[in-house]
Amino acid sequence: MTRNNPPRSSGGRSGRSGRTSGAKPGQVAHPRWSNRPSRPAATDREGLTAQTAPLAPAEDRPAARPERERPSRDGGQGKAAGGGAPGGKGAASGKGAAPGKGGAPGKGGSAGGSGKKGAGAGSGAGAAGRKPARKQAVRPPKALRTAQPAMRTPSGEPLVGERYEVEVGPVAHGGGHCVARHEGRVLFVRHALPGERVIAEVTEGTTTSRFLRADAVEVLEAAKDRIPAPCPFAGPGKCGGCDWQHVTPGGQRKLKAQVLTEQLAKLAGLTPAEAGWDGSVEPVGGKLQAGEVPAWRTRVQYAVDEEGSVGLRKHRSHDIQPIDRCLIASEGVTELGIESRDWTGVATIEAIASSGSSDRQIVLRPAPGEQLPLVELDQPVSISRVDEQDLFHRVHGRTFVRERAAGRTWRISNGGFWQIHPEAPDTLVAAVLDGLDPQWGENALDLYCGVGLFAGALAERVGDDGAVLGIESAKQAVVDARHNLATLDNVRIECDRVETLLPRTGITSTDLIVLDPPRAGAGRETVAHLAGLEARRIAYVACDPAALARDLAFFREGGYRPVSLRAFDLFPMTHHFECVAILEPVAS
Repeated sequence: MTRNNPPRSSGGRSGRSGRTSGAKPGQVAHPRWSNRPSRPAATDREGLTAQTAPLAPAEDRPAARPERERPSRDGGQGKAAGGGAPGGKGAASGKGAAPGKGGAPGKGGSAGGSGKKGAGAGSGAGAAGRKPARKQAVRPPKALRTAQPAMRTPSGEPLVGERYEVEVGPVAHGGGHCVARHEGRVLFVRHALPGERVIAEVTEGTTTSRFLRADAVEVLEAAKDRIPAPCPFAGPGKCGGCDWQHVTPGGQRKLKAQVLTEQLAKLAGLTPAEAGWDGSVEPVGGKLQAGEVPAWRTRVQYAVDEEGSVGLRKHRSHDIQPIDRCLIASEGVTELGIESRDWTGVATIEAIASSGSSDRQIVLRPAPGEQLPLVELDQPVSISRVDEQDLFHRVHGRTFVRERAAGRTWRISNGGFWQIHPEAPDTLVAAVLDGLDPQWGENALDLYCGVGLFAGALAERVGDDGAVLGIESAKQAVVDARHNLATLDNVRIECDRVETLLPRTGITSTDLIVLDPPRAGAGRETVAHLAGLEARRIAYVACDPAALARDLAFFREGGYRPVSLRAFDLFPMTHHFECVAILEPVAS
């Protein structure tokens, strides 16, 4: 990666960069972002470096919850996922242990009280004799302001509850629904499968709506991939987390492959062969038999009803489906026993069970006007809370959990983003490294880098003669990434939005790029900038097939084409899946 360097010639590449160690004035032949005194340390906008940044936010300096969210990496209840999301060993006290700060002793973790909250406003005065300036209210940051959406009343007569007999057509992108038609109007039908004849009950829409949403409440002719839903809380009008409990595991992957095929054709103008894809969605963690439900979800966000019972949100609704167990929740989440206790005074509970350590964490959001109740769980657990301004406070134990992936230990603080399938990090890292084939001495960009997963893997492959620059907008994730990668002198992590910072870096070329954008994708402007950096290869990690297809079309405009595409079933029982596309410049 060079700053203000002219484009390199095509020759001289044999596993190492074509640059020499002797740089001309104004050029950096082998940029090194390290702790050496000869170069200033990397800082964020607040002047913090990897050495001066706090390991975890103290209770008197709560950090804002990260904005990044993926299914939306989470199977629809999180991102995020995928989604689109991970305490220390023995971090929280067990039964009979002494209470931690802000907590009370009890079985497992304990919590009580509320965090400190303060605000202040200053005023200035002019020279002697002048009127003091009028005091102004301090407005919270835009990200923390409560949105006030305009309420619109749908026109026409409501059709909710109406039932129609329909033939079910192909699966559609998003929401786990299939397309059907009744008297020329489109219905998006959940709990159905292509080729079935069902009775569809309208759940949303009026006589003037362009389309209707519906549930298949009766199956007249079933598809061969249909099975009875193993979960008692799955089905029309119930939990909205799992879309395809009624489908065999192989049938789920076929549906996901059909969605990806359709999005590539519609938005990128590519066939599977042109995208370098074999047309399959690869199972992760071994193939399942019909009726088996893998307990893969290491993060679950529960909602609490007015009676204090825990449950999960219904599809496209704030209503709560009480449950006594979530079948896709990992064993570490299930063993906390969250479903078996009273949660009066709490609005939401996020349970996090690390798959790489014994760390367990719950993040509580009290109901409006309520104090955080005393919490006793079945296992040692760290407890934190989120206040009305979305600020994170430690109540008991650690504010982070530790994960293990790509040969390293990773700290993820404040409920920050981490892949929620236990095998997802290693699976995605392997796909990225296989596709990019990093060489010693090459330079790389890791965009939307999170806590540094891909940056760390790339840094070890490019070695001391190479360099990796990571960019991430979530401040706490940047603090974690710098902590996680502190031993790697050839990595630098910067805090800002990719589309804002990347043009200001002065970087005009690089060897490799990996980007793992949020669900909306990278967008035309960012893709155009990346295409201009003349990277040898680009790895695009995507949790949304529509965003991937759109960005592949933008990359084609910039002279890049996909040479490999892989899809992974990292969110079984849901409509979500993950893709890794490898792009190369089109031969001139």
